[in-house]
Amino acid sequence: MERQLYGDEHEALRATVREFLARSVLPHHAQWERDGIVAREVWEEAGKLGLLGIDMPERFGGGGEPDYRFYAVQDEEVVRAGASGLGFGLHNDIVGPYLRELTTEEQKQRWLPDFCAGKLITAIAMSEPGAGSDLQGIRTYARRDGSDWVLSGSKIFITNGILSDLVIVVARTDPEAEGSKGLSLLAVERGMPGFERGRNLDKIGQKAQDTAELFFDEVRVPAANLIGEQNRGFYHLMRFLPQERLSMAVGSAAAVRAMLDLTEDYVRERKAFGRSIGAFQNTRFELAEMETQYWVTQTFVDRCVLDLVAGRLTAEDAAMAKWWATDIDRRVADRCLQLHGGYGYMSEYPISKYFLDGRVQAIYGGTNEIMKEIIGRSLRLDGPR
Repeated sequence: MERQLYGDEHEALRATVREFLARSVLPHHAQWERDGIVAREVWEEAGKLGLLGIDMPERFGGGGEPDYRFYAVQDEEVVRAGASGLGFGLHNDIVGPYLRELTTEEQKQRWLPDFCAGKLITAIAMSEPGAGSDLQGIRTYARRDGSDWVLSGSKIFITNGILSDLVIVVARTDPEAEGSKGLSLLAVERGMPGFERGRNLDKIGQKAQDTAELFFDEVRVPAANLIGEQNRGFYHLMRFLPQERLSMAVGSAAAVRAMLDLTEDYVRERKAFGRSIGAFQNTRFELAEMETQYWVTQTFVDRCVLDLVAGRLTAEDAAMAKWWATDIDRRVADRCLQLHGGYGYMSEYPISKYFLDGRVQAIYGGTNEIMKEIIGRSLRLDGPR
């Protein structure tokens, strides 16, 4: 089956990304995994190549291209290369829309040039020790004091948590509001007194990706750092979460393709009982099932990408894509590792890395159980349509 999602301009970017990864990322990635963090220099090199802020206005150093497919191409290539330490997807796909759509002109002038140049690395802080997928349970709070917000609380599992220079923090700004109401988005910048980073968390996968705890002890955040409208944070999050979840589906579909390519090559070469293990019916049936699952998944994800570009991707469709693709990713990783036999359990074989790196996909961005809840609620099964 031939994909029809991309044009020549997207494929030209793909070639640029592949060259960049081969030259500037893959020779260093193993060391970054040992260090638990990537070098800042690789961010600035990506900025010089125009890989950051592709959708940002050209006057701020961006590409001026709102077509999400350029980011999808980049996400696919990063996954294909196994470069799971790069936090570009979080920076571009997830934080970028908040800064592009919700910031004032003054904020854009302060942040976007360095965002596009790779000199200002970003993160978004939603999850808390007691509030993961349940954003209504957020306890981090900020009170207004003159021209500042005074922020207190903590966040956990924050991607780019160590490297980030600007963190969009979801905080409760109306203590009287219940549930999802009364949340706001505050931009906390590196060096603000009271803003501390905890451990670079030790994970089972994505070892080169810095994931951290963040602590806020009476941090004075200027009112000029409020992003979007006060007490409308939940509304803003709901607006941009579909793209975040779709980006995870794009990555998972790419991982499935990469794992199948690795496994199909392996079973052609690996011999057992005098012939390649690909010649056994069980192997053929396993790979036939997974090939079918891949193409069904990729076709749906591609359609969702087109809907996003057209401005009509719904929260429910994004939830379907995220749940389905990440679940297929998890299942295919297990089955492909099994087909590698004992070698699949060895760290030197790429399939083992895909197995570990991909497991979190079904957890972050809202667990897959939450995705099913979003889909289920849209069916309105508790009353008439």
